[in-house]
Amino acid sequence: MPATPSPTVSRLQLALARGLAALPARAQLALSRRPPVMLDGQRLDEGIQLLLALMAAAGDAGLGGAGADPQAERDRARAQALAAAGRATAVGAVAELVVDGGAGALRARHYAPPEPLGEEPLIVFFHGGGWVIGDLDTHDEPCRMICRHAGVHVLSVDYRLAPEHPFPAAVEDALAATRWALGHARELGADPARVGVAGDSAGGNLAAVTARTLAREDGAALALQALIYPGTDFVAPTRSQQLFGRGFFLTQEAMDWFRGHYIPDGVDPADPRLSPLRAGDLQQLAPALVLTAAFDPLRDEGEAYADALARAGNRVVLRRFPGLIHGFINFTAVNRAAREATIALAGMIRGALGGR
Repeated sequence: MPATPSPTVSRLQLALARGLAALPARAQLALSRRPPVMLDGQRLDEGIQLLLALMAAAGDAGLGGAGADPQAERDRARAQALAAAGRATAVGAVAELVVDGGAGALRARHYAPPEPLGEEPLIVFFHGGGWVIGDLDTHDEPCRMICRHAGVHVLSVDYRLAPEHPFPAAVEDALAATRWALGHARELGADPARVGVAGDSAGGNLAAVTARTLAREDGAALALQALIYPGTDFVAPTRSQQLFGRGFFLTQEAMDWFRGHYIPDGVDPADPRLSPLRAGDLQQLAPALVLTAAFDPLRDEGEAYADALARAGNRVVLRRFPGLIHGFINFTAVNRAAREATIALAGMIRGALGGR
């Protein structure tokens, strides 16, 4: 069982990481006490290498893993995210809301862009965390950055988590919340004709599943699906899982732990609501942005999904961010490259949706 550092240790190591993030790359590499990491023809960002070294020195193998308690991991993820976020990015306004879920009301958080000029686009955002951890607070700063730098409204949804609510609860919540957003966009000050979905990791999976399901069941014309290092396939292992499943924050052990909590026994992992890559009907879906990280176990399945969308005739932009690891949108205050990548993906959302 991996060591579980206290929230105090996590705050100290992340505070140190924030201070070291401003150092030149050569100094960061020296402080990591390791030679440059070169793998699969790619070089790990020096700041990320230092951050991973700090985490390893603190006995932090990442979140989840055999024997870990889901609620304890949720608490630790929240503490780490808040410590890593730094000063909150300013937006126009933030409001706590209640939206429709698959089995009742869900908490949500609405971020309005600074100085709105009219009806800006709306992004419905689903947080990552393996369908087991994560909440509105763990992804508060990424949502703020998307809101500000993309010039869009963001509606972050607190969908139900496993193991208390296994598959398909999260899918049902994502669908219901997006349908609510489509019907209430104008009340939020947003343009109902420019509503998209986005999410990272497990949230990217939910965004992909939502975009496909709404197109098939509702004929809903979403304006965008922005999939940030999404999980898209529970069936076949990939080369990137083999290459990066140990030592790069998201481990194979953690992925197995998430899967074990999320997917009930007897459920076919090829179900397209779990593995959208396995869907046979990907035609006529919302335009897609697919963002992957070079040193991420989920890299190859995200890029395979981008390829499948493109072969089905959809408009797709795929971008792999060099040097980065899974979860980078949560490392913006402790790593320059992660911050630059998150601002870049917000810019891509702005361009795709016509945000101001």
